[in-house]
Amino acid sequence: MKGYFQFQELGTSYTKETMGGITTFLAMAYILFVNPSVLGPAGMDEGAVYTATALAAAIGTIIMGVIARYPIALAPGMGLNAFFTYSVVIGMGIPWETALLGVFVSGIIFILITVVGIREFIINAIPAELKFAAGAGIGLFIAFIGLQNAQIVVMSEATLVEIGQLGNPATLLSIFGIVLTVILMSLGLKGGIFYGMLLTAAAGVLTGVIPVPGAIVGSVPSLAPTFGAAFEPFGTTALGDIFTIELMIVILTFLFVDFFDTAGTLYAVANQAGFVKDNKLPRAQRALLADSSATSIGAVLGTSTTTAYIESTSGIAAGARTGFASLVTGALFLVALLFSPLLAVVTESVTAPALIVVGVLMAGSLSNIDWKRFEIAVPAFFTVVTMPLTYSIATGIALGFIMYPITMLCKGRGREIHPIMYVLLVVFVLYFVYLGE
Repeated sequence: MKGYFQFQELGTSYTKETMGGITTFLAMAYILFVNPSVLGPAGMDEGAVYTATALAAAIGTIIMGVIARYPIALAPGMGLNAFFTYSVVIGMGIPWETALLGVFVSGIIFILITVVGIREFIINAIPAELKFAAGAGIGLFIAFIGLQNAQIVVMSEATLVEIGQLGNPATLLSIFGIVLTVILMSLGLKGGIFYGMLLTAAAGVLTGVIPVPGAIVGSVPSLAPTFGAAFEPFGTTALGDIFTIELMIVILTFLFVDFFDTAGTLYAVANQAGFVKDNKLPRAQRALLADSSATSIGAVLGTSTTTAYIESTSGIAAGARTGFASLVTGALFLVALLFSPLLAVVTESVTAPALIVVGVLMAGSLSNIDWKRFEIAVPAFFTVVTMPLTYSIATGIALGFIMYPITMLCKGRGREIHPIMYVLLVVFVLYFVYLGE
């Protein structure tokens, strides 16, 4: 075991790796409760989603540890789960089973891209500014959903949205959770979001806002409601009616966000651990293959896109350097299957602070955009702003990809535009034409 994970070469030990794996788990364990609450409104069984989330995270993380030997954990991604529910299922009216099929197909395409080795070609085709804008826009979208779930922001006939009744007990609990989580994160506490959720739930139970749970440990929720549902459309719908232009755009968006989010996360985590040599990441293809495989596996189990988590940096900071830490994290996700009764106390008031704080973290990529260049600022602005305003990540990405070639051409920088961007321009214009029919 020590030889396979190169303990001696990397100057690590079982103790360091175990502590690193535990730290990473605590930093990202919030997804076990947040993901069911986000996918629930899509019509999916929250108990089954809890089990699918834990299994997808465990399997994906263990694959990453064994195959790529990196201390990087995976789980259903924030942002992509919101896109799945609010943009695809609720916004476009696509059944959640078909949406899961879209996730599965995006994972298969990701695998093919990785195996064929055209990753760098695709990464270089998309401008960095649009990648940063997409990440920030998703962050604002997630935060907006969190503010709505907390009822801090509510509907208004006059102004579309307005501030809610802050004296509402559930809203007060969310405000308490936001302040508490911000304090924990500001103090640099590893797993601050997770601990914030636990303490907020405890406060809710003590004040009577949330009912007392019947148990803490219980049986594993059945996976039957979601397992294999991604393939159900094949038995009831003609192939041409399944793979519509709308669904193809959904698949493209799943692939785009997962692909670049994974590439950025892998590089950031590996760079902190000192794995990057000459601006290259060793075993990068294996890491990407682990991530893409986890996406397809997660879709079969019944959850949205599974991807690498930036929270893995907390485990690295605690000493993790090898894939053994990922084995520890994966094992803890399996143990977490027994704690599903806690779903009863993790209400929207409890998960809202997590969504808002994650949104804050994702919005940090705004600093990487050159706002002084108008030709860059315009597509970035449209990407960021339209995601929360239209309640659609796909719309934000589409508008950004349409505006970028236009502003660059007008600025006389047409030679800097990759041919793929022109293809995507046409695709997204057709997408809006399709929506307008």
